[in-house]
Amino acid sequence: MIRVVCKAKLKPGVNVEEYLILARKVVSETRKEKGCIMYTLHEDLNDPSIITMIEEWETEEDINQHNKSEHVVKFVPELRKLRESTEINLYRELK
Repeated sequence: MIRVVCKAKLKPGVNVEEYLILARKVVSETRKEKGCIMYTLHEDLNDPSIITMIEEWETEEDINQHNKSEHVVKFVPELRKLRESTEINLYRELK
């Protein structure tokens, strides 16, 4: 299993709800994808302009297919326009 943490800092003045409308479209479509175990949105408790997606995938290949999916190709560029910065990290659980 692979976990992905995608932390986005929104640009000053961006309406969080505007961002979430687009992000929720990605979430709802992604949850239908092969290999998607979990895909959730989170708001930072101390800074509501930081939105983090936490994902769990069966394999790296599933993530690669997700990144090529129609909804990612369509909505992620629009989400990027609203972000000041993005940090994406992939994790594998240690036993």
